[in-house]
Amino acid sequence: MGTTLSFPKTEKFSEDGENDCLRYGLSSMQGWRASMEDAHAALLDVDASTSFFGVYDGHGGKAVAKFCAKYLHLQVLKSKAYLDGDIAASLQKSFFRMDEMMRGQRGWRELAALGDKNMNKFNGMMEGFIRSPRGNNNGNGQTDDWTFEEGPHSDFAGPTSGSTACVAIVKDNQLFIANAGDSRCVLSRKGQAFNLTRDHKPDLAIEKERILKAGGFIHAGRVNGSLNLARAIGDVEFKQNKFLSVETQIVTANPDLNTVDLCDEDEFMVLACDGIWDCMSSQQLVDFIRQELLLETKLSAVCERVLDRCLAPTITIGEGCDNMTMILVQFRKPSQFMNQQKSNTLQMKQN
Repeated sequence: MGTTLSFPKTEKFSEDGENDCLRYGLSSMQGWRASMEDAHAALLDVDASTSFFGVYDGHGGKAVAKFCAKYLHLQVLKSKAYLDGDIAASLQKSFFRMDEMMRGQRGWRELAALGDKNMNKFNGMMEGFIRSPRGNNNGNGQTDDWTFEEGPHSDFAGPTSGSTACVAIVKDNQLFIANAGDSRCVLSRKGQAFNLTRDHKPDLAIEKERILKAGGFIHAGRVNGSLNLARAIGDVEFKQNKFLSVETQIVTANPDLNTVDLCDEDEFMVLACDGIWDCMSSQQLVDFIRQELLLETKLSAVCERVLDRCLAPTITIGEGCDNMTMILVQFRKPSQFMNQQKSNTLQMKQN
């Protein structure tokens, strides 16, 4: 059936975790699609006071989404901006860095290892299955600098496939969001849904203006008649104008950035791919989760029920047939967290 299956794959990958300031659950499901092109990252303690969450919805293949899930958070942590305390700038730089890292022999090899064995989409057949070497660890979970490699694909411009990226960093009582594409982050504050991201569709005025200025066009809601996103990582064919900056290309990886000071009224946030949002509005999802949390304490189980709720009962052209990935993050009250920090400090002094 082309890009869909005769019967959906409803097996789910799910996990849970928690620390002193939050707990999370996540679940992903292939559904009706012929392959799973979503990826995610959930890291509770990337440093002493920081957690990182990300959802990546691939298109044209899974490799770019998996590349982002593997490397984007590492680039955030090692950037000078992050070390200087400018988390928003480190997120923006890391989105652009993904496109840079996927070029050349090293980029081609990494994408080959993460993607399908049929590498025609990467302008060359894969030379067997090539394992990605592990960089040296410096003790903070960071890998060595990305090194240039000579090889038959040294002039590889980057992948024609791509991925959305919607990531959230929770640091102390602040929330930092970066988004490129139509995955979405939603905050539940006292039961009210607040969109912390904007869906980057080509018909959005600010996106349409950039696309047209860069020499592109929009047909049937798609960039140049093919891509239904205005921002994404990858998709090198839309980023070829050497006279334009990376921010002003037809399609850009430039993320929208948002910072939120968490308060006691903030209950949870959701990061999810459009396979969820095509089926439920932000408020509908918040209402559904709040109802489920009255009886269910395991957050991954709540995510699983959302996926089952969104899955189309029969194969259709529209809603409920996409890959689905969702991360649910429940906050401990910032006032409780601050009290816990004071208690930990007091214990350290006593020891």
